[in-house]
Amino acid sequence: MQQRKKSRGDRKDGWLLRDLPGMNKFIAHLYPNRTDNEAFVSLDIDLRPMDAYLSKKNEGKTEDKYTYFHLISAAMGRAFVLRPRMNRFVANNQIYERKYISMAFIVKKRFEDKAEEGLAFQYFDENSTLDGFHTELMNTIHQTRRVDEKDASISTIDKIMNLPRIILRPVMRICFFLDKHGWLPQSVSSVDPTYSSIFISNLGSIGLECGYHHLTNWGTNSCFVVIGKKHMVTDFDKWGRPDPHEVIPLGITLDERIADGYYYSGTAALVKELLEHPWMLEEPAGTPVEYSIRR
Repeated sequence: MQQRKKSRGDRKDGWLLRDLPGMNKFIAHLYPNRTDNEAFVSLDIDLRPMDAYLSKKNEGKTEDKYTYFHLISAAMGRAFVLRPRMNRFVANNQIYERKYISMAFIVKKRFEDKAEEGLAFQYFDENSTLDGFHTELMNTIHQTRRVDEKDASISTIDKIMNLPRIILRPVMRICFFLDKHGWLPQSVSSVDPTYSSIFISNLGSIGLECGYHHLTNWGTNSCFVVIGKKHMVTDFDKWGRPDPHEVIPLGITLDERIADGYYYSGTAALVKELLEHPWMLEEPAGTPVEYSIRR
C-alpha cells in the first residue's frame, strides 16, 4: 500500500479521509454502528474452471494442495488491491483508508467437537501472487494447528475473562473506549480478526450451507466472506438449452457506508471474473483485470 505522511486524526491502522463528499461524512454520523449498515451480496461461482485449474495445479502434489479456499482468498485479496475503496472502515464516526490489506481465518486445530480454534492472519499487497500467497498461508495454517501452542489472541481473552467480575466491567469499558479511538495495543489488534480487511469463513469445508454472517461493532472489519458447500444448479445457455453444473456459493457482508452499490457490484464482478479464469491469479495482484458488470 502507498505510504503517506501521518497527519492529525490518522490512526496507526488507517488514514483519515478528509476530502469525502459531505453525504458520506454525514452517514457515518447518522448511522454510527457497523451492524446497522450491513449490505449482503450473494454469488454462485461456476466450479468447472476452478476444477480444471486445480486438477492441473495439483498434479504430483501429495500435501499442501491448492484448494477452492486458496483461490477464493487470493481473488478477494486481489479485488481489494484493484478496488481500494473496499479497504476502508468507519470508526468513531470517521471514515478511514486502511494502511494494509489483511485476511483473517478461523483454523480448527483438529476436526473434533472439543478441539480449540486458532486465529490466522495473512497479508496481501500489489505484488502478491497465488503461489506466494499459498505458500505463506499454508505455513500460517500449519503453525496455527500446532496443538501444543496456545493462540496469542485466545490467551489474551482468557486472561481478561478470568478477572473478577467487579474488575472485568470497567476493564471492558476501557477496552471499548480504546477500540473506538484506535488506541488498543498493537499486541491485541494485530491478532484480532475483527481488525482485518477481510474475514473469511470456509463453512463448506465442514458441510454447511452458505449464508449471511453479521459484522461487529468492535474492531474495523468491513467485509465478512462465507464460503458455502458446493451444489448443483441448472442454468440456460444463449440458445435456451439447460446447462447443469456445480457451483460454490459466496456470501459477502459489507459495511454500506464505505462505498455505494455500484462499486460493490463492480467488486463482485471482478471476483467472479478472477475465479472463472483462475490462472490470472498467478499474476501480481496489482495487474489490471478487464471485467464487466453483467446485467
